[in-house]
Amino acid sequence: MPSILLLGSGFVADPCLSYLLKRDNNKVTVAARRVANVESLIAGRPNASAIALDVNDDAALEAAVAKHDLVISLIPYTHHARVIKAAIKHRKHVVTTSYISPAMMELDQAAKDAGITVMNEIGVDPGIDHLYAIKTIDEVHSLGGKITSFTSYCGGLPAPECSNNPLGYKFSWSSRGVLLALRNNAKCLVDGKVLDIAGPELMNSAKNIPIYPAFAFEGYPNRDSTPYNERYHIPEAKTVIRGTLRYAGFPNFIKALVKLGFLDDKEVPQLAATAAPVQWRHLLSQAAGVKFTSVDDLEAAVKKTANISGDDGERIIFGMKWLGMFTETNVHLRGTMLDTLCATLEDKMMYAPGERDMVMLQHRFGVEFPNGKKEIRTSTGLWFGVPNGDSAMATTVGVPCGIATQLILDGKISRKGVIAPMDKEINNPIMEALEKEGIFMVDEIIA
Repeated sequence: MPSILLLGSGFVADPCLSYLLKRDNNKVTVAARRVANVESLIAGRPNASAIALDVNDDAALEAAVAKHDLVISLIPYTHHARVIKAAIKHRKHVVTTSYISPAMMELDQAAKDAGITVMNEIGVDPGIDHLYAIKTIDEVHSLGGKITSFTSYCGGLPAPECSNNPLGYKFSWSSRGVLLALRNNAKCLVDGKVLDIAGPELMNSAKNIPIYPAFAFEGYPNRDSTPYNERYHIPEAKTVIRGTLRYAGFPNFIKALVKLGFLDDKEVPQLAATAAPVQWRHLLSQAAGVKFTSVDDLEAAVKKTANISGDDGERIIFGMKWLGMFTETNVHLRGTMLDTLCATLEDKMMYAPGERDMVMLQHRFGVEFPNGKKEIRTSTGLWFGVPNGDSAMATTVGVPCGIATQLILDGKISRKGVIAPMDKEINNPIMEALEKEGIFMVDEIIA
């Protein structure tokens, strides 16, 4: 029986495990710090078992890796290099859904020497996005055309009927991680020029992203898009942007919070856990640089400090009131403005039972052929979660991960070293299996 060690028991683990256990001869060991965290995941699955494992304990990690044929690492990416080193030592394959980090790439030759496959970037973004980008690019190149521009936007969002809050967003994990990502710098290629966007300016770069008329989306660049000319084999492209999708209004609301200092993670003595209680309206007054006298005066001060006005300003004020920021409610004392805000967001903006999420992904290609003909090609995927079941995000990350694992075990993906799905030899079998699971993108050509 092929034996698989699955590190991590979060949301993604369930659809990954479900896919792998479709094969009666697969045996999966799920490892987490505490076995209790895994009991519900393996319940009713005779070919699944659980062990307690601290991945920071090298001896324990190596012992667990040595007993299996392949390791899936669904734990934070900072641990992947440690896992890969253990796998190299014991000549075991590895699969992750994470971007290949420099620390992981340093192990490429050692992985090749050990004769193992270390497959990465095989979730949704990264993952499914790579598969369908490469597909269209190869089709255009095979026809003698060139890709003049490539833009790709992906968002994990609440389904429309569940987007009932000021940000149009809900958290299935730590809100802190989501908000901290909004402070990251971004880099992309626009009309042949590299555009560097400083973290504080990221929300200013947001623009309308029309995909379907039923949705109002805005998008902004994510991370560094500039390596994708090379990674996607499109040196001819003058514009290359990979970005994040949010519902319209999200960027401006975040900009207002930034201007008020609510994304600062510096320690504030007033917000220490041992400090005296602080009302939201007094904390907001402090952020706006005034002393609280009335809600109307505070509203005016917030508009001035956050530089908001008109209908958009009214919407943002309404959203802050919805969050309780103008009330006498005491804040959760978490030490920083960021963590204090996050505590309230997690109180009010988590997914409720029966609610569903969605994942929206679209590539847009500018295409030009030798005869001068130009086209716009799109590749679009929209997936919804199952109420009280697996989320769309978990499914579109976990199933591709499971498929890649199975293909490695079956010998259909045999390339050695630290790899990602960047060519049809690897991608086509994954896409074929994904389509059997109902996960695919729809291609269109707009003349």
